[in-house]
Amino acid sequence: MQIEVVSARFNHGHSDYYFSPNGLKLKSGDKVIVDTEKGKDLVTITKANHKVDSTEIVDTLKNVIKNASEEDIALAKESAEKANALLGDVKEIVSSNGLDMKVVSVEANYNFSRLTVNFTAENRVDFRELVKQLAEKFKTRIELRQIGPRDATRLLGGLGVCGKECCCACGYGIDDHVSIKMAKNQGLSLNPNSISGLCGKLLCCLAYENPYYVEVLKEMPKVGSTVSTKDGEGKVIYCDLLKKTVSVKYQSETSSEVKNYELGEIKFNENA
Repeated sequence: MQIEVVSARFNHGHSDYYFSPNGLKLKSGDKVIVDTEKGKDLVTITKANHKVDSTEIVDTLKNVIKNASEEDIALAKESAEKANALLGDVKEIVSSNGLDMKVVSVEANYNFSRLTVNFTAENRVDFRELVKQLAEKFKTRIELRQIGPRDATRLLGGLGVCGKECCCACGYGIDDHVSIKMAKNQGLSLNPNSISGLCGKLLCCLAYENPYYVEVLKEMPKVGSTVSTKDGEGKVIYCDLLKKTVSVKYQSETSSEVKNYELGEIKFNENA
């Protein structure tokens, strides 16, 4: 069964969520107020009215309540700035309680009826007393959310080893599973310092680059295998998966030589 939805994204978010348009005709870029399990909030439409199969709806589909007014948008901006300004105060309260946790960011919904404190911690933290103190001080509902190293880096941002902004902060690789096999597929050094991001976990880029390498590896000969070229038979010592070139070593009793070939210039047993 097909269901009409719109896709939308929360402030500071990189993932899209489905909402029922509730009879409204919306377009990408529209600001709307939506209903959520934690109350009302302002989101940005990322994809206009469209239909999806009901099997794609994982949770209960919430409604778009209305188009956001200029007042709503201004209030959301004010709430975000106010929440960000409270970061220092929240850290101070956490420190005074002696809790082994690191506060990463403070977020608020559009009308400041809920304050979310994102934090990391190596062990489980009993923050019940902390919630009471924060609620009493800031006069709003408090939610403490423990996040992992990847999410913390996404929120804080930074530059990766490539010199560009972290993939997660740009919205890439957030939901991807990353494995050491992906690094092996690219022929990368397995030194943790070489294949880890700022979060200390495997680089997100390994995941979205992996499909290319998986397909190219099917076309290339294995390193160490014997191939035939116009110059005779030799052993493969290196495959450049981006350029699709192969380095072949010829060994004789008196000398050795390495030559490079385009993939189409060599012949080999694909099942070897």
